[in-house]
Amino acid sequence: MQNARPVSTTWKTAWSYEGPKGPEHWGDLDPGYSPCKEGKEQSPIDIQSAEKADLPALQFEYKNGPLNIINNGYTAVRVDYAHSGNFLVVGEKRYELTQFHFHRPSEEYIFGKQYDMVLHLMHKDSDGKVAGVAVLLEAGSANPTVQQLWKYMPQTPGDMHEIAGAEVNPADLLPHNTGYYMYMGSQTAPPCTEGVTWFVLKTPMQVSEEQINAFAKLYPHDVRPVQPLNGRVVKESR
Repeated sequence: MQNARPVSTTWKTAWSYEGPKGPEHWGDLDPGYSPCKEGKEQSPIDIQSAEKADLPALQFEYKNGPLNIINNGYTAVRVDYAHSGNFLVVGEKRYELTQFHFHRPSEEYIFGKQYDMVLHLMHKDSDGKVAGVAVLLEAGSANPTVQQLWKYMPQTPGDMHEIAGAEVNPADLLPHNTGYYMYMGSQTAPPCTEGVTWFVLKTPMQVSEEQINAFAKLYPHDVRPVQPLNGRVVKESR
């Protein structure tokens, strides 16, 4: 059946997190990457202030599913989905989970604080609108689901592969308290497409130092610097 399996992201023009193809040059590498330089609603940001608002609760309708994992050359652990059946429901909006991946340290800052890592869960609705959920990760006790992912972490960039018999439930990577900050932003890697609704969870999850270090061996720094707010308002759930 066509499109039954996820397709890993490929970039026509190579980019990097440092050097001549690093973040400050992304917008010049390819015309398609122009939002990286010219966009006014770019991510990540440092959330320095937020307006409390009556925002809808985030409902995560996640379940166990096959583990399709890839090292795409930019992040060592990315789990892709095709028609995952996992949904983020926000009020009347319903977004399907398309992939999740990690950054070390966190791309987002909260009141000037950067966390040890961050998990980005990326979703898309039936109109193609993208919603990202950021789960901040801090050093503490080991996370069993992260341990399972790291166990199958591809050591070199290459094709995505399904781990036979292995399943993962993304819900196990979420804190019990899903209060959040919300703002309009972008993808945090080329082509830096805007129009992404970001939900940054206020409560961090714990991962162990060993788990952080295992990721860092492959990707010591896969982080885009924070971007100007340009007058955007960050809202905070009550």
